[in-house]
Amino acid sequence: MGHMNHFSAGWVTPVLSYVMACVGSALGLRCTVRALEADGASKRNWLVLASVAIGSGIWTMHFVAMMGFSVEGTPIRFDVPLTVLSLLMSIGVVAAGVFTAGYGRSRVTSVVFGGLGTGVGVAAMHYTGMAALNLHGEVNYNPGLVIASVAIAVFAATAALTLTLVVRGSVLAALAALVMGLAVSSMHYTAMYAVSIDLAPSSATLHGATATEFIFPLAVVLGSFLFLASAYVALSPTGKRHENSAAAELLREVELTTA
Repeated sequence: MGHMNHFSAGWVTPVLSYVMACVGSALGLRCTVRALEADGASKRNWLVLASVAIGSGIWTMHFVAMMGFSVEGTPIRFDVPLTVLSLLMSIGVVAAGVFTAGYGRSRVTSVVFGGLGTGVGVAAMHYTGMAALNLHGEVNYNPGLVIASVAIAVFAATAALTLTLVVRGSVLAALAALVMGLAVSSMHYTAMYAVSIDLAPSSATLHGATATEFIFPLAVVLGSFLFLASAYVALSPTGKRHENSAAAELLREVELTTA
């Protein structure tokens, strides 16, 4: 059995991956709140941005953490199409959760289904990302820990949405992002402890890209996107509408005719 090291790059990978998860979550949750204050195309756009933020935050967290993952006795390569699929899947499933939360009739159903969707999205992304690993050997999972990892993801996503949608406030918003970031990270490492690897030493070349060739550039791009989008969202005015002012009415008329 291969000895695995989750922290072969030291503390940098867990810390950086946690930061990425928090930034993605903070941005996503903020956009979800904005979406609830908006309607029409604007609401949809905020929800799309929220999904992309949380989805790419989760993905970046996973693969930054994976850069610190090494197995004694075998190189590791990443299957490029599967890695890209895991990113799209992450955004897609999270979108289902976020849109449910954004368009939910009641806050309770929003939070429950939103949390379920987002949590399952985290897990689906993780295990697809793991399927993208190519190494000399076979990856096996401990079913109990796999179930625990999915449960952690769902529970924490629900907690983060509850803090965001039910209770309002900037302190709680920050707390929600930290909770969600912690959730994604703890889900990741729980899921990684579920892994055991049966080595089949071989000198055959593995197909796929190394972490530095492919994962690192993509993580940098997504990370930059998250930080820039966060700055944009933080600086843009909030969506509180002043119905009484004629200017706002006029703007809405214009929006309706152009939408």
